[in-house]
Amino acid sequence: MDFGLQLASLPAKQLLETARNAEAWGYAALYVPDHWVYERQGGGGLDDTANSWEATTILGAIAAVTSKARIGALVLCNLYRHPGTTAQSIVTLDHVSGGRAMLGIGSGWTKAEFDMMGMEFPEVKPRLRKLAEAVRIIKSLWGESRTSFNGEFYHLDNALIVPKPVQQPHPPVMLGGSGKGILRIAAREADHVNIISDAGRAGTILMTEVAKVTEDAFKAKIDFVRTEANAAGRNPDAITFSSTIFLPMITDSTEKGDEFAAGMGGAFGLTPAQVKRMPMTLIGTPDECVAELKRREREWGTKHYIMSGFGGPGLAERFAREIAPKV
Repeated sequence: MDFGLQLASLPAKQLLETARNAEAWGYAALYVPDHWVYERQGGGGLDDTANSWEATTILGAIAAVTSKARIGALVLCNLYRHPGTTAQSIVTLDHVSGGRAMLGIGSGWTKAEFDMMGMEFPEVKPRLRKLAEAVRIIKSLWGESRTSFNGEFYHLDNALIVPKPVQQPHPPVMLGGSGKGILRIAAREADHVNIISDAGRAGTILMTEVAKVTEDAFKAKIDFVRTEANAAGRNPDAITFSSTIFLPMITDSTEKGDEFAAGMGGAFGLTPAQVKRMPMTLIGTPDECVAELKRREREWGTKHYIMSGFGGPGLAERFAREIAPKV
């Protein structure tokens, strides 16, 4: 198992310093969100205090201050960019980073951002169909000398991008989400599937949806992707499964961890034991966190976990020093 760190909300210079440090701490991948503005954690509208950088630009800066870690977005919003622009951006990142770029991409989900900017925010089904077309186009632009495509949303005529990516056949593609629609696309197209709560249908993060991503639900989603991959003629073992730890709590005693889990359980309608086994949480002492991560790898088959950047650099460093080396 290896670990990634999401870098979010920090001032630009501090973000780049944290990226450089995170690589030294041992993080194998560095991610950034892709939003005009973040939602406030736990709801409450858009956050007018958190720095939100344009994803592809800041990834280029991260590439310049690192040398080993994989770099990508968690995840690019397909509605913001034409797939030709996305394909070219990732190729550029792949070359300036020496072959370390990833394409993380999703259908878009924060409706309030689109309302704010006066942009259309389609229903989830057409958003997913548009994403499916975009991923096919991006892969073709990366791999084929010319691409012609006549779809529902995109129309390309003998299109090309030069140069091709450093990584062959292409940079890894990661799709993230929870609903069956996005997971079907991921089963056909993704090298990496990051399973989180469903926000696409509602256009926001609802605590009721977060509460649904229990251990059993998470394992069922992995099984669903594997079944769909088989049906599409792909080897499901070639897909990396991961989750983002949005709610980490590293404690100095078991009792403090139990207290935190009980508080969350009251909000989610789950027992403390269920909360501790949720893929989006990691709660307990360092030794308890190590044991839980080993259990998840053994029982779920997860090979990659992403630490949310909203916990700050201090938590990221503690996790890297006290937990990650022991897993």
